[in-house]
Amino acid sequence: MPLDEIDRGLIHALHIDGRAPFSRIAEVLGVSTQTVARRYRRLSAEAGLRVVGLADPHRAGRAQWLVRLTATPHSAQDLARALARRSDTSWVKLASGGTEIIAVVHTPAGGADGRSLLLHDIPRAAGITAVSAHYLLHTYLGGPTAWRGRANVLDARRRRQLTPPATENAVLSPATGATPTDDDQALLSALQRDGRAGQAELAAATGWSPATVARRLAALRASGALFFDVECDDTLFGATTQALLWMTVAPARLEQVATALARHEELAFVAATTGRTNVVAHALCPDPAALHHYLTHRLGGQPAIHALETAPVLRTVKAAGPLISPPGRAG
Repeated sequence: MPLDEIDRGLIHALHIDGRAPFSRIAEVLGVSTQTVARRYRRLSAEAGLRVVGLADPHRAGRAQWLVRLTATPHSAQDLARALARRSDTSWVKLASGGTEIIAVVHTPAGGADGRSLLLHDIPRAAGITAVSAHYLLHTYLGGPTAWRGRANVLDARRRRQLTPPATENAVLSPATGATPTDDDQALLSALQRDGRAGQAELAAATGWSPATVARRLAALRASGALFFDVECDDTLFGATTQALLWMTVAPARLEQVATALARHEELAFVAATTGRTNVVAHALCPDPAALHHYLTHRLGGQPAIHALETAPVLRTVKAAGPLISPPGRAG
């Protein structure tokens, strides 16, 4: 399905504020509220559009591992689907001709109790021929920062109209601190399924009053402990060729190189990791020729990058949010 200016503006608006009322988005886009609601429903059904609420992993005491699995061709797709169904995974991708699975695995930071997938489950899975796990040390691009290919429609004035103001009723005292706690799990789980869930729905999920939901949600957002991501089919934005790039960078230049890469419009994700390679990036390009040009001209101009491995992405089996059916409601 082709995207027009209203579709692109709506998606950009949701990247700015995933919970912005349709009425506010409509005012910024210069269309009716009914048009925005109708477009959202259509994009949800046909383009996989969904807003998901995510806890900042560091504030939530979570570690993130980027796991690479090499599997036999007949088992790779089944393994990818099995990983996608797990609650401790996100961004499950099939790559390298369908023989490699790449996934982000979330574990308790510093604890051994959440490492079953890394240390026990994976080695027991049939068809796996190689495993490597890379601890995500620092994210330079990604998370709350949208890929520029989706967030390039609204001008500065309209972006300001949509940017949530500092929340005045977010009380950040020790008693109501903005670091997620066990009491927040029901709220966070509901938002992960549908970041636009209404106050009444969130109240039902948590057992709190709508006023308590509003205050806690405001506090978590204001502190940065909770952010909202947007899932959508990137091929509709012309990104028909995607690849994960594993780079070896001189340690003394890692910060400089990763910061520079985070400004590249071809990249949606840049992070420092442990392992044989120490920087990973996710590239989205219009076609193989554009990816080749990016690798040879832009990355090739970085002398501190000593080695580069490219893993073409065939399909994203799971994005940031959990697998659900049917897709989340408009809210």
